[in-house]
Amino acid sequence: MEGAGEHPDPQPPQPNPLPQQPGDHRIRDGDFVVLKREDVLKAVQVQRKKKITFEKQWFYLDNVIGHSYGTTFEVAGGGSLQPKKKKEELTSETKEAGVDNRNIVDDGKSQKLTQDDIKALKDKGIKGEEIVQQLIENSTTFRDKTEFSQDKYIKKKKKKYEAVVTVLKPSTRILSVMYYAREPGKINHMRYDTLAQMLTFGNIRAGNKMIVMETCAGLVLGAMMERMGGFGSIIQLYTGGGPVRAATACFGFPKSFLNGLYEFPLNKVDSLLNGTFSSEMLSPEPKDSATVEERNGLEEKQAPEQENEDSVAEAPESTLPEEPESMEIALEDPEYKGPKEKGSRRDYIQEKQRRQDEQRKRHLEAAALLKERNADGLIVASRFHPIPLLMSLLPFVAPSRPFVVYCQYKEPLLECYTKLRERGGVINLKLSETWLRNYQVLPDRSHPKLLMSGGGGYLLSGFTVAMDNLKADASLKPDSSLKPMASTLELKTEEPAAKKRKCPVSDS
Repeated sequence: MEGAGEHPDPQPPQPNPLPQQPGDHRIRDGDFVVLKREDVLKAVQVQRKKKITFEKQWFYLDNVIGHSYGTTFEVAGGGSLQPKKKKEELTSETKEAGVDNRNIVDDGKSQKLTQDDIKALKDKGIKGEEIVQQLIENSTTFRDKTEFSQDKYIKKKKKKYEAVVTVLKPSTRILSVMYYAREPGKINHMRYDTLAQMLTFGNIRAGNKMIVMETCAGLVLGAMMERMGGFGSIIQLYTGGGPVRAATACFGFPKSFLNGLYEFPLNKVDSLLNGTFSSEMLSPEPKDSATVEERNGLEEKQAPEQENEDSVAEAPESTLPEEPESMEIALEDPEYKGPKEKGSRRDYIQEKQRRQDEQRKRHLEAAALLKERNADGLIVASRFHPIPLLMSLLPFVAPSRPFVVYCQYKEPLLECYTKLRERGGVINLKLSETWLRNYQVLPDRSHPKLLMSGGGGYLLSGFTVAMDNLKADASLKPDSSLKPMASTLELKTEEPAAKKRKCPVSDS
């Protein structure tokens, strides 16, 4: 019996580490998370002994490691985070409430505690919940307020004095809400419901071969990668030295997701269409893709800190695994004064050459995929005018495949709509705009919120068709025998019924 009881003991621990390897439900060192306090969001990377500033509070994320996503933490002394224990709400202790607020005068004398008293409480290390409770007890008008007014008062004081942070797992909706609320200009003012419509109209799914051209800090690219789940391929077209993927890195995708991600410069697309593209065209402009991405990531990180320290800073600089090493190299490269070690300069040159060769190889693979001209869809969300982009990228899409174009304004898409109708090769063209309004859902207080966004952008969607069939059908248009028949049919359908009866009489 003892021997039978010893064998099962080593077996149960084996399945336990398996679900923890992907890190879907546990926070690990190096993961990308989203901090939430009330309605404010911020994307950061979990690193030990790294100081994080969020909503005028600073703390360290060391104690977050090992906890589940969605856990709420309190900022304790020394900037350490401690899991918040669930307690009963303060409203359960304050059942007394007034009928209305007509007799309450806001003269600033209802609170007995002064700012010095509150500061003294903070210096003693008293938690925010206790401070809020003392504010309630020392308020002369709290019990005269209505129940709704008391809830609003407690919520307002909790927001001010309680340092509570919730750690969330990044997703398309969370990141799109964060960018739209804090930095809408970086995503071309694309609202999260508009992004959802783009993914639906574009039929983004696993196994697809997609083409994307976006200047939304990589948010659209990350949303596509999340929906495809690492299956299929995505070809991203970019302008300048390299693609901007600051928002894509916030998703924290594993390395397997990057195997199907390709990039290709937009200025080489015409040579692909003309058939003049060659591998030598990529050699004069070898650039370190990681360095470019790091520079873009630094811009994403520095600009919000200048405007507001609560904005979308802390964005990671690159999605490549060599990020820390390449960051040091990139900072030392412009003015290299002397290596600390003898082989550091040589190692840097070799590393840079390796990156250039790898980027050139990926460009050639992307060019081979584009030459097949059998992409399953096209997504365009750029700050540039959509007509030249769409006209140059549609030939790479296979027939009967969807395409979606986003623009903040309606007029460029109207021009694009007219140009596509003249060109042909597309059907089911549709220009749409989504209307969004948030609602407050509370007991006896459900109503639309007073503030709402004025617009989230416009979408032009459609499907591609084969051009050869259209050209064959176009030969029927100049037929003179068909034109009179069509015109007479139109006249007959528009002619009133009374005239139809008089016509036979007049002829007789």
